[in-house]
Amino acid sequence: MSFVHLHTHSEYSLLDGANKLEALVERAAELGMPAVALTDHGNLHGAWHFYQAARLRRIKPIIGCEAYVAFGDHRSKEKPADAPSDYAHLVLLARDREGYRNLVKLVSIGQTEGFYRRPRIDHRVLEEHAAGLTCLSACMSGELAQYLLLEQYEKARSAAEWHARLFGEGNYWLEVQNHGIPGQEKVNEGVLRLGDELGLPVLVTNDAHYLRREDADAHDILLCIGTGKDRDDPKRLRFYGQESYFKSPDEMRETFPDRPELIENTLAVAEACELEFEKKIYLPEFPRPDGYGSADELLRELATAGAHERYGEPLPGEVRERLEYELDVITGLGYSGYFLIVWDFIRAARERGVPVGPGRGSAAGSLVAYALRITDIDPLRFGLLFERFLNPERVSMPDIDVDFCYERRDEVIEYVRSKYGADSVGQIVTFGTMQSRAVVRDVGRTLGFTPAETDRVAKLIPNAPGYSLGVKEAVQRVEELKQLYKEEPRYAELLDYAATLEGLSRHTSVHAAGVVIAPGPLDEYVPVMNAPTRGGGGGGGGGGGGGGGSGGANGGVESGNGDLVITQFDMVSLEKVGMLKFDFLGLKTLTVISDASEQIRRRHGTEIDWDELELDDPAVYEMLASGATAGVFQFESSLATDKLRAMRCDRFDDLIAVNALIRPGPLDSGMTDVYIRRKRGIEEVSYPHPSLARVLDNTYGVITYQEQVMRAANEMAGFTLAEADVLRKAVGKKDPVLIRQELDRFIERSQERGVKERDAEHIASLLETFGRYGFNKAHAAAYAVLSYRTAWLKRHYPAEFMAALLSSEIGNTDKVVGYINVCRSLGLEVLPPHVNESGYKFTVVSDDAIRFGLGAIRGVGRSAIESIIAAREADGPFESLFDFCSRVDLRLNNKRVIEALIGAGALDGLGKRSAMADGLEIVLREAQLQQRERETGQVSLFGDAESPVMKTEPTLPDLPEWTEDEKLAREKELVGFFVSGHPLDEHRDLVELYAETVNTSNLGDWRDRKVEIACVVTEVSRRISRKDGSEWARITFEDYHGTAVALAFRDVWTRNRDALETSEPVLLKGSVSGRERDEGDPPIFLDEVRPLASVYESGRVAVCLDIAASDDIGNEGLEQAIEIARAHPGPAALRVHLRNGGDEPSVLRSRALTVAPAPAVLEELRRALGRERVRLVEVKA
Repeated sequence: MSFVHLHTHSEYSLLDGANKLEALVERAAELGMPAVALTDHGNLHGAWHFYQAARLRRIKPIIGCEAYVAFGDHRSKEKPADAPSDYAHLVLLARDREGYRNLVKLVSIGQTEGFYRRPRIDHRVLEEHAAGLTCLSACMSGELAQYLLLEQYEKARSAAEWHARLFGEGNYWLEVQNHGIPGQEKVNEGVLRLGDELGLPVLVTNDAHYLRREDADAHDILLCIGTGKDRDDPKRLRFYGQESYFKSPDEMRETFPDRPELIENTLAVAEACELEFEKKIYLPEFPRPDGYGSADELLRELATAGAHERYGEPLPGEVRERLEYELDVITGLGYSGYFLIVWDFIRAARERGVPVGPGRGSAAGSLVAYALRITDIDPLRFGLLFERFLNPERVSMPDIDVDFCYERRDEVIEYVRSKYGADSVGQIVTFGTMQSRAVVRDVGRTLGFTPAETDRVAKLIPNAPGYSLGVKEAVQRVEELKQLYKEEPRYAELLDYAATLEGLSRHTSVHAAGVVIAPGPLDEYVPVMNAPTRGGGGGGGGGGGGGGGSGGANGGVESGNGDLVITQFDMVSLEKVGMLKFDFLGLKTLTVISDASEQIRRRHGTEIDWDELELDDPAVYEMLASGATAGVFQFESSLATDKLRAMRCDRFDDLIAVNALIRPGPLDSGMTDVYIRRKRGIEEVSYPHPSLARVLDNTYGVITYQEQVMRAANEMAGFTLAEADVLRKAVGKKDPVLIRQELDRFIERSQERGVKERDAEHIASLLETFGRYGFNKAHAAAYAVLSYRTAWLKRHYPAEFMAALLSSEIGNTDKVVGYINVCRSLGLEVLPPHVNESGYKFTVVSDDAIRFGLGAIRGVGRSAIESIIAAREADGPFESLFDFCSRVDLRLNNKRVIEALIGAGALDGLGKRSAMADGLEIVLREAQLQQRERETGQVSLFGDAESPVMKTEPTLPDLPEWTEDEKLAREKELVGFFVSGHPLDEHRDLVELYAETVNTSNLGDWRDRKVEIACVVTEVSRRISRKDGSEWARITFEDYHGTAVALAFRDVWTRNRDALETSEPVLLKGSVSGRERDEGDPPIFLDEVRPLASVYESGRVAVCLDIAASDDIGNEGLEQAIEIARAHPGPAALRVHLRNGGDEPSVLRSRALTVAPAPAVLEELRRALGRERVRLVEVKA
């Protein structure tokens, strides 16, 4: 006889359940179980994924939930005086559609109305939504169990009777478990007695929180993470024993060997549950103006009017035919309302001045979308296909994703919420998971490791964009981690637990883009919840059954944001259950373009009409072809830069092509290089078949886009474009059976049209190969428009563009540092932040200068900055620290904020940083007093004991200024990088000496040659070789000219690891890559690293004094210089270059006199002779 688990928790019982859904269902299949229930704590997060996984394995999925039922009102934070606890657990299973709808209601009410530590319902709520549900009395935290433990049998009996009446005969089951928990035997005896006395059926469950017995310890660690406790804490929540796992039928029979009916009853419950998700699409009704009988009628009128605006009167024949065709398809599929909804919120966004993108994805191929101004890409001009977006022969929901300014995207969502009703619109949940490095830190905390210890281990796990390893794989492949695992048992334990828990869902958050609109209240279709107030939240942990208590892991859960309702289902689940989902994407590039345009309008009085901007400015293409792509949307990568330069881009079609060609498929297949060679005339253009010349003419005979695959099928085989899209999708899916079926049809129909069999088969082969790699041209074209606009701004308004770009990355230290280097290359100075000139964002203060934004300073909020700007605009620049403190709003600019401003240098000029920091408390006290008196109108000329008023502002203490190192350290802490200086500044002479030959901006000129470069390392990313498993590293470094990359392999990395993982300036030695793929930004293959300071003692530099015969320094100056050299002996030769007006100076060398070439000595020499007369020179070997 089999058995069905009816009380099972997955990872969606956040930080309490350790079962991954796939593994759970797989285990049920292995054990021959006909069904399995999912009963997570207070939520239905995993319901759809569980349903799908079970169905795929021919196991009946039972959708359920372990609810929290308050003893009093579910909205009250107080429990009734006679209640045994705050709440009780109750297992609810959906028998049918009605039961599922009620379950959705119950978990939604718990999460939105009843959330106080747990998502709670109460008896009244349960009464309203009990139909279609089967109820189990739950675990040791159930209502019956709590009364029985307190020996309140009559209350337990009364509770059982109440539930039995509510759910009806056969729908309320008493539940027993046997985990060996103290008190459980007593509870089981009472439950069985209730069953006998009341005639209620009893069944057995296992409170399964993990998969196998051996997972118990890892689950215990998970509980510690969820409750924020150390494993050694004697008072923490813990499960008793190791029994809360997904047991086999045989193991379950052993729990109650004398009661086989308890096992049989689980099968009866499973038999009664017959729930299938409906295959249905839930489209909301678009509210039509009076006079329109249908959405179809309104859409036709709007689209036709829009087409006339775009193309004029009368409509060209091609436009008219395409418009009618698209409208017929849209209305025929019933999607008019969808288009109207999108049209409406984009129109509303534009009316509010919210920047909207020109298009995204395949929607840019729709003429109706273009006519409605949903997109701004003319599909006819660029040869884009409607069928790629909406295919009448492959019916699926249209998917129009929209880009908005990332700062104002929420305004559009709020408009949609007000239009369709707050209860019908929601954002979408997403789940943060326990990733490799994070889970090591989480587990380490519970095991008592110090932060430094766990940080050391975490950083050994490779975790870079495009390349990362899981914990288990990292232990096998990272040598240092492997040794640690073998030699240190406590680290082995840490890594074992981390590997087991890795990938589990950890917390809920709000999806960055997804918005769902329902035809009515959302909770009539899908479960909802309040958005978590921070990273953790939402789902609820629980524990209880295995732990023997009524508490449970909190799962990072805290009270949600009651103003924002989100779905409990993730994006995939929502689409599968037929909900209408939109992506409202926040795109920084739109914000950059908008901010730059506004600064241009303010500074130059120029209004830029982006719709009217032609895409053919030669100066823009010249800039891109030169490789100056930093900051240009989509083209900042070295790969994109390299290809634009290699192809010598000179037209908009090249930008579209590069978007498509810099992807792995085209690059690996050689398509990209063929395109470049043919464009430049190096290789002759040819076509696979004469009939394809028209299709491939614009891409030099290279199949580049998915639309070309479709047109090829249309031209050669006479496929309709709808049929051609089916072929395209088949090839893209890489399903061999489907591909063969479609290609055979292509070959057959091509032959019917006179194409030779051999040619048809050859083209079919090409379509199969290139169809896999081809990119969506509609998306590439739409994004190329944004690429062009950013390039145009950079070329014609570099200061405004760079200020906007810097502002968009105000919290991203690495990006800001990189863009400041770009500013330098453009001749733009980035001035430090200052309260007398800075705004929140970076601002242009002259054609060649940008002022740092105060918003980049950590700990200084927007409202504080707005107060500073308001005070400055009202009464002029601030003149002292006291003047500043007395005029700004000190409720917003508190001591912590002003300390941050001082440390970042934003108050420079108002006093020494050291003195302002030390005297701030006194200044603040007096400024606050002055502000209070000003507000109450009690300002006194003289003051008295009760109301002292300073007649003069307080004097700051006379302190020495912070050292440069102290200043830079505070700037790094507050801004994330160095504002007033650079770590290389101490060695500027040495850095500039090396940079005369090689620096980060000219590595391309040194390909296949040895170089030395003075720099500071900013990032070390450890990697594992796929070939031999050896460890290597990718090193990012910077000098005054920019950033570059070095690669350290095997022994080189091992030898130089310590020198690279330091903040001190270094001298890198190595060879610049000569590989073709590195043509744009070649890395250095590292040979050696040494501290830059060591060069001073190496004898490789000499101190040179440049003196002209006409210089008026006299013998006294030279004698002083010689005395300085004698006072600081060292390895550097002292040279004097005497210039008498000729081209070459006379060089005087002293064999006896050598000097230390240290920065302090050079500075002393400069004070004696003048700054321009002292420099370092290289000593040739």
